[in-house]
Amino acid sequence: METTNSANRINRLPITRFHKVIIVVVAVAYFFEFADINTFSTTAPKIALVWGLDVNHIAYITSISFIGMFIGSLGGGWLADRVGRKGAFLYTTLWFSIFSAGTVFAWNVYAMGILRFLTCAGLSAMTVVAVIYVNEIFPAKVRGKYLAYAMVIGICGTPATNLIASAVVPISDWSWRLVFLWGTLGVVIIFMFRYLPESPLWLESKRRFARAEDVLREMETKVSDFSGEPLPRPLAPVAEVREQKKSGFRTLLQRRYFVPLLVLAVLWVTQTVGFFGYSSWAPTLLSKQGISVEDSILYVALATIGAPLGSLLAAFVTDKFERKWLLVIFGTTIGLSGLLYGLTFNPIMIVVFGFLVNMFERGYTSLAYAYSPELFDTRTRSLGTGIAYGIGRLSNAVGPLVIASLYTSSGYASVFVFIAATWVLGAIVLALFGKNTKVAPVQNGEILLEAPANSPIGDKQ
Repeated sequence: METTNSANRINRLPITRFHKVIIVVVAVAYFFEFADINTFSTTAPKIALVWGLDVNHIAYITSISFIGMFIGSLGGGWLADRVGRKGAFLYTTLWFSIFSAGTVFAWNVYAMGILRFLTCAGLSAMTVVAVIYVNEIFPAKVRGKYLAYAMVIGICGTPATNLIASAVVPISDWSWRLVFLWGTLGVVIIFMFRYLPESPLWLESKRRFARAEDVLREMETKVSDFSGEPLPRPLAPVAEVREQKKSGFRTLLQRRYFVPLLVLAVLWVTQTVGFFGYSSWAPTLLSKQGISVEDSILYVALATIGAPLGSLLAAFVTDKFERKWLLVIFGTTIGLSGLLYGLTFNPIMIVVFGFLVNMFERGYTSLAYAYSPELFDTRTRSLGTGIAYGIGRLSNAVGPLVIASLYTSSGYASVFVFIAATWVLGAIVLALFGKNTKVAPVQNGEILLEAPANSPIGDKQ
């Protein structure tokens, strides 16, 4: 049996400073990802005034951004399988930082669309890689909690961007460009990558057993030194790890992978259309209803303060309860809150319901990031997660056009009825067809995993 027993050796590690440094790096990457992904929505009302754009122009830029996210998701999954999780994390971060800097110099609506396409491709690719990386480096029993902790910090990028935009955008007709300059600062994390190990699971899946063993021993030594105690004995390996011979896509067409892939696709389609339909359009739609640009940006900025609290809530519950049912509850709550948001024009209620949407949606996203990779094994995890996430992002190439059509034909409230229905649909599909992934408890110092903890069939390959 050729194996380094990576999964079991990682799963029995206690959480120490070694893991916390890694999650800080991931959190910083998330911070600037969420900062960058919101730069256009917060500046769109001002850009529309300066360049004389209408709702359809905004829809064009938003749609092409999500096409970029789709391509980036597939590219990120492919890159993570080819060069490794760590290398892909670095390259995708550099990509989105460079093109965000280029957006500062956008000269018209078409240049803005192309630059946002390229930026968002990098953002989406980095997100896929980071989710997979945390899934493979952290023990299964607590990976959901620590991914949510990273999101707590990362999500702060959204209110930070909105508050910066509310202060900077009104200064002059060109000052909106400074918001995109802010989005480039994610490049700072290239100085932190030396603290990240490569994924032993990926190395093992590529039959690079010697390198996987070196990385595992280095991890175990650091964790043992930080904890000051000997490590518990890992469970025995259950199967030889083999590199996948036929294409990953053909493997995903097998029923045991294809059904979870379809469920995840629905999850990410409804999350993308539901949340970005709200966040991308809220400032613009509020301003179209007679609320000033400055006030609309401020209301949205105040509402997004709930976002990090949602990730914190997810951190407390994600490893205690079945993630599938948490997603169902959170999705239903978002749909109701979003509907009430669209039915009021009272400033206090706009902020309150917007706060609830942001809080539960960011909690939902934290849960979904932990849930998605758990439905696949090592050989299909990167591609399966990337495809499902990418399909979700691609759906919002159509979502803004649907929302623009609804707004022009049926009015403001119809947009939020549509968004609420989207969230409820996602909750129903998860409830009926989603798989359970909760891990078993620790017994006698050993983490005992149920089969779904790493994939629909365990990690047997």
